[in-house]
Amino acid sequence: MERIISVILGGGRGQRLYPLTAKRAKPAVPFGGKYRLVDIPISNCLHADLRRIFLLTQFNSASLHRHISTTYRFDNFTRGYVELLAAEQTFEHEDWYLGTADAVRRNFNHLEPDNPTHCIVLSGDQLYRMNLMDIFHRHVDSGADITIAALPVSRDQATRLGILQVDASYRVRAFVEKPAPDRDISAMRVPAGVAAHEGLPAGEERYLASMGIYVFSMPALRKALDNTLADFGSEVIPAAIGTMHVGSYVFGGYWEDIGTIRSFYEANLDLASINPDFNLYLENTPIYTDRRNLPPSKINFSTIAQSLAAEGSIITNATINHCIVGIRTIIETGATLDSVVCMGADFYETAAQKAENWTSRVPNVGIGSGTIVRRAIIDKNARIGENCRIGIDNRDRPDQDGDGWSIRDGIVVIHKNGTLAPGTVI
Repeated sequence: MERIISVILGGGRGQRLYPLTAKRAKPAVPFGGKYRLVDIPISNCLHADLRRIFLLTQFNSASLHRHISTTYRFDNFTRGYVELLAAEQTFEHEDWYLGTADAVRRNFNHLEPDNPTHCIVLSGDQLYRMNLMDIFHRHVDSGADITIAALPVSRDQATRLGILQVDASYRVRAFVEKPAPDRDISAMRVPAGVAAHEGLPAGEERYLASMGIYVFSMPALRKALDNTLADFGSEVIPAAIGTMHVGSYVFGGYWEDIGTIRSFYEANLDLASINPDFNLYLENTPIYTDRRNLPPSKINFSTIAQSLAAEGSIITNATINHCIVGIRTIIETGATLDSVVCMGADFYETAAQKAENWTSRVPNVGIGSGTIVRRAIIDKNARIGENCRIGIDNRDRPDQDGDGWSIRDGIVVIHKNGTLAPGTVI
């Protein structure tokens, strides 16, 4: 255990999650009312007692640094750490990371001082619970150089994922990146013996999609990266299949790649459903995050259905349906929220600040009285004035950007620190 390191890939600019990534790195995007996306892979590591964790990032990393430094502080006896490695200029390299594999390659000098025997590579923007020791033991027992976590998917789902062809011993024999719908990949179906062993439904056409989770033996990692290949999924793994023993580990649980505004929005709202795919209420495997020591949420004369309310919120005479209400969210009287992801605020305003807001005709942080919001994401510290109407016509809208707001995938996104004047209609 002392010689396994975990490397979490923080991603680049996160353009598909813009504007949520306009002022923060993708792993730092708030999720589920009180968490950050990076809390998911770190929690999976900690539950597997993997406490030597490196987080690689290069874009808008200040808030991520702050979250990591205030949240993950281990004692002197566990020899654990979560170390953030941002892209840096050296005498050998003066440019940005060119891809996931390039990021790991350029940090070997930081990864190797503890002389690790194995490296587990994880993504910073996926939602799942996995016992990482299960895939590690599969890797060791099989004698593989590289083991890839794989998810059974249908043919329709296969078009947006990298598909593995495995044999009866779970060894990967071929890889196809996002096969087009009209491409014949029938030869890559899950073998009958593997399907039966994994308990997959009989008679259904299933393929194995790479989850972007890898276990490397360190000699194999050095060999796989002894080149100029930039990306694990599209370059390093396909090249390794012909020269190394690449195995697979079939994961049967819930997994979601939170790479777009729509997937982020839907994954958040699913947390508030009666039977969510990703259950936050598992006592033995909680999701760890910053302990903010906030007071309980206060709810005054409101109607709330199928929603989550994080700590520190104050909701007054409002109607909330199928929503995520983030930390320190202030919702004033008469407001209505329907299918809204609210990220909350980083602070409470004082009476003096509210008086100054009134004088300057600036809305307070939160959601003003009489405002109606539907099908939207409200980023942190947003100021939404009274009697606004946001997304209430339920029609499809093209992607566009406004003053303090954007529309992506048909979902209205109110920017971090954005301000909407009273009566605004979007």
